[in-house]
Amino acid sequence: MSPSPFVVEWALRTASDLPPGAPRALDVAAGRGRHVAALAAAGFRVFGVDRSFEALQDAVTVARADGGWLRAWCADLTAWPLVEDAFDLVLVTRYLQRDLFPSLRRTVTRGGFVIYETFTRRQLRYDWGPRSPDHLLEPGELLSYFLDFEVIFYEECDEPEAVARLVARRSS
Repeated sequence: MSPSPFVVEWALRTASDLPPGAPRALDVAAGRGRHVAALAAAGFRVFGVDRSFEALQDAVTVARADGGWLRAWCADLTAWPLVEDAFDLVLVTRYLQRDLFPSLRRTVTRGGFVIYETFTRRQLRYDWGPRSPDHLLEPGELLSYFLDFEVIFYEECDEPEAVARLVARRSS
C-alpha cells in the first residue's frame, strides 16, 4: 500500500520545524511500514511499534532494502505504555484505540508533533473499511483529544474515504 499523501506532506513540513539533528518519529500500529520511507526521507530516525511481529519483520526488511533504518518493536500498547517525552513526531494512521490517547500525547516531546489520520463513522456508507464503532471516530472527536496542543491542521472529509486528519504541536 502506498503512503498517505497527507503523511508525506506533513512529515516534511513538521521536520523542517524541529531543531537540527536527527529527530525521532514513532509510527504507531506501523504494520508493514508503509510510511517508513516517507518519514526517513523527511530526515527522521524511524521507530515503529505494532503487535504483529510478522508485519514488523516485513517493515524492517523493506526499510533495509530501501537503504533506510527502522527500529521496530512488537508490543501491545495496552500492556506496555509509551515512554514519556521520547518522540519528536508521533504518527498514527488507520488506527483508533481511544484509551491510547493519553499515552500518545505524553510520548510527544515538547515542541514535537502528532500526525493522525483515521476513519470516521461516515466511512460506513462505503462497502469497505472498518465497521465497528470502536474503530470509527465521531464528528470532532479526534480534535477533542488535542485541544491543549497547537492544532496546525484539521479536517474531516468524506471523499474518497471518510477520514479525520490532524496535525498538532505540543506546547514547548
